[in-house]
Amino acid sequence: MIDLSNQHVFIAGGSRGIGRAAAIMAAKAGAAVSVNYLSNAAAAHATVDAIVAAGGRAAAFQADVAQEGAAERAIDAAVATLGPLTGVVVSAGIFEGASLEEMDLAFWNRTMEINLAGTFLTVKAAVPHLREQNGGSIVIYTSTAGQRGSDIFSAYATSKGAQILFMRSMAKELGVDQIRVNCIAPAWTDTDMAAPSLDALGRESEGKKFVLGRIGQPDDIAGPTIFLLSDLAKFVTGMTLTVDGGMDMRG
Repeated sequence: MIDLSNQHVFIAGGSRGIGRAAAIMAAKAGAAVSVNYLSNAAAAHATVDAIVAAGGRAAAFQADVAQEGAAERAIDAAVATLGPLTGVVVSAGIFEGASLEEMDLAFWNRTMEINLAGTFLTVKAAVPHLREQNGGSIVIYTSTAGQRGSDIFSAYATSKGAQILFMRSMAKELGVDQIRVNCIAPAWTDTDMAAPSLDALGRESEGKKFVLGRIGQPDDIAGPTIFLLSDLAKFVTGMTLTVDGGMDMRG
């Protein structure tokens, strides 16, 4: 197991799905974990309880990270509770689809605000704390849709593609501070956010599109996240790690 002892990881959107899996895996690796959530307090506290029951350290912090000042307040509170910050995972986001004809500006702006502005504000709030520790690691969850585009989910794909460029820009800007910034791009992953689309498309038929013959699970993404947070990846920055079970090779 990768060792994250003496680290403190803040996970924006850590109460469910991939964020929850990353929170639990980071805690198993020895990190103290701050679980940020928007509205589902029960899910966030269930994640914290699972970590604590296993002997880890964790706390939950409510914040709409897409609103200016909210991420800053949550991270400040997390540091006061669990100690100096060394890592950040940006998992908060939405996945909503609409055709060009169906979309209005409010739909488009909502996607950009939550997926892109939330990423920007979380990273901005975290950087001063990481500088105090002479470096750290930021992992942003993008999507394979942000690499190749997507019909019906064009707003989502655009926001995810922008996350990749933001990540690369931050890797260049923050490298002098020894702050590493990377993305993970999952393909279909079986989470509650993706469930309605997977139910409509059919899990079995979608699974056959993967070289490995199945849809991804949250732990499949959490594992590479822990690697990027660790010193094993201390010379990795500005990269997008595609974790898609070989789906891209199928075209």
